[in-house]
Amino acid sequence: MSRSTEFPPGRSIVFRNGTVLPMDRVRRVLTDTDVLVVDDRIAAVGPQLAVPDGTVEIDASEGIVMPGMIDTHRHMWQTAMRGYGADWTLTQYFVWYYLEHGRAFRPADVHAGNLLAAVEALDAGVTTVVDWSHGLQTVDHADAAVDALQSVPGRFVLAYGNIQQAPSEWTTAPEFRDFVRRRITGDDMLGFQIAFDVTGDPAFPEKPAFEVARELGVAVTTHAGVWGATNDDGIRLMHEHGFMTPETVYVHASTLSADSYHRIAATGGSISVSTESEQSAGQGYPTTWALRSHDIPVSLSMDTNVWWSGDLFSAMRTTLGADRAREHLEAHTKGETVTHCALRADQVVEWATLGGAKALGREHDLGSIEAGKKADLVLLKNDHSPVSFPVLNPYGHVAFQAQRGDVHTVVVNGRVVKHEHRLLGVDLAAVRREVEQTVEHLRSTMGEEEWRKGMNPDVPASKILDNPYTYTDYRSTATHSG
Repeated sequence: MSRSTEFPPGRSIVFRNGTVLPMDRVRRVLTDTDVLVVDDRIAAVGPQLAVPDGTVEIDASEGIVMPGMIDTHRHMWQTAMRGYGADWTLTQYFVWYYLEHGRAFRPADVHAGNLLAAVEALDAGVTTVVDWSHGLQTVDHADAAVDALQSVPGRFVLAYGNIQQAPSEWTTAPEFRDFVRRRITGDDMLGFQIAFDVTGDPAFPEKPAFEVARELGVAVTTHAGVWGATNDDGIRLMHEHGFMTPETVYVHASTLSADSYHRIAATGGSISVSTESEQSAGQGYPTTWALRSHDIPVSLSMDTNVWWSGDLFSAMRTTLGADRAREHLEAHTKGETVTHCALRADQVVEWATLGGAKALGREHDLGSIEAGKKADLVLLKNDHSPVSFPVLNPYGHVAFQAQRGDVHTVVVNGRVVKHEHRLLGVDLAAVRREVEQTVEHLRSTMGEEEWRKGMNPDVPASKILDNPYTYTDYRSTATHSG
């Protein structure tokens, strides 16, 4: 058995003596457990496994082995603009990308954003990402997006979209069909969805796009229940025309009525919750607190790096916080007290793993640690961090304590892509150069004044309430009274 940090193709791998979160139905915790990987599959899970000769051993003691995380909604093409819109509202995002500057993105800029996002996802233990790629103005942009994804050893789903055209236009164009024929070839590492929103227009202009998706046999992913943009009418139209399916992924779904949630539940769809986004940008209150009562499947996503983090640790943490805050608030308005939290840490860990697999129709081979499933695995272990111990509640540790820096090893499809906290085979300097070229292009295209204005929106005036009390120095009062 080898302890080398080299991982030659074809050599089996074993994680030794880890705390394993298999994400099974009862959410067990397996201590002092091994996970054996042979080729692209999990071959066995158990203590003190016998392994083939030449197997590379990874010491997982004092660490947590979990399934690779799955992000079901990330606008990867925007990642080169990391943090630019930190102080935006959703309105400012729409104006910047949809109306003013989104058209300035060249195919090379989509490539740069996707490349950086793909590498960043692996670094954070996110082994599968849905690239909600609504910046594909031309098929050249789409080719650039796929080129970037296929240059990184992660698992991706291209959700093809184009915010610069109506869905009925770009989905029915011959060049779109040609792109699908050329690039979507059944590769296990590259899935495909169609991404567009339904406005609620009674004429239902999105119908041709749904028909294309049905003809191609691919899922639709759509931003639903977004304040000021999409609403219950869109859900009703989809339902009345028979386009709500178990494969449909509804993103955000924060401002929908109970009727819409009933329709989603009845047709088997799932909802991708982006809590960091919803609680900051204004799509609506993060909706897991409502979804639980409708038993609608949930997955997690981070939305876009133009605002937020690119990891799912933040998504788990903020989702727990938002859900529990709403539960307490609802109880307090009725004069009641919540004594037991309904949403638990193990549930959000499931949403970040198996929940994503179910949303993508891949629960048969992704999202949990079972013999025969694909070997997409993450080891959380950081011997240099005081936060790495003690691990008393492993699910709680993942949801509330762990972070990107604790991702020790990442395996995708049986291949080690990160080990001992370092990405393998990734030229970060080259990625940086490509991203810098995109930033320079956008900055020079916009002009310095517009660039700075976009990054620093006006601060609305706020009124300080009149205070009926005047300042009292209690220390001096106490002195005088003594």
